[in-house]
Amino acid sequence: MTGRREEVRAGPPPDATRLREAALAHLARFAATEAGLIRVLHRRIDRWARRAEAEGQEAEAVAARVAAARAEAVAVAHRLSDTGAVDDAAFAASRARRLNQAGRSRRAIVAHLAAKGVRPDTAATLLEAAPPDDLAAALGHLRRRRAGPFAVEPPSPEQRLKALAALARGGFARDVAERALDMAPEEAEDRLLAARRD
Repeated sequence: MTGRREEVRAGPPPDATRLREAALAHLARFAATEAGLIRVLHRRIDRWARRAEAEGQEAEAVAARVAAARAEAVAVAHRLSDTGAVDDAAFAASRARRLNQAGRSRRAIVAHLAAKGVRPDTAATLLEAAPPDDLAAALGHLRRRRAGPFAVEPPSPEQRLKALAALARGGFARDVAERALDMAPEEAEDRLLAARRD
């Protein structure tokens, strides 16, 4: 047995059928937005192009096939979105809830959703309808770091400033950060439990 990996053949260029199959296989394993699905399909096309060029296929012919496949990938993602297989709003709602429970601020959630391809108006509508609990998220952030009400020993002024700075970097407003840091341990635990039940 040799230590070299066997070269993967390029195979036929990606067409609508292959791209749809790849999209459905991806969606079976992962939640995705329309923009995210397009990125996945484009990466697949790019891998095919690199393999085709490595096999010696003519660069101009490969480029033409890549352009056609990229346009088809966008069409496949649009069709899947139209049928409901891809739902940016449902993706955003689920991800926002999970991120908030993980201790992410509203600002961090908005940035994450934008990076995943959720349109700003979709994110804004979602966050207006179900606003994240920034205080509970700040408490979750502090709990992971064993700071504020979750510290083993009462924090020194320097430790409090460090925790405040960490919360600010996490996108929390100063008043929310200070409320979280000043909360009694029992009250903080109760607030986290209540937020998880909602």
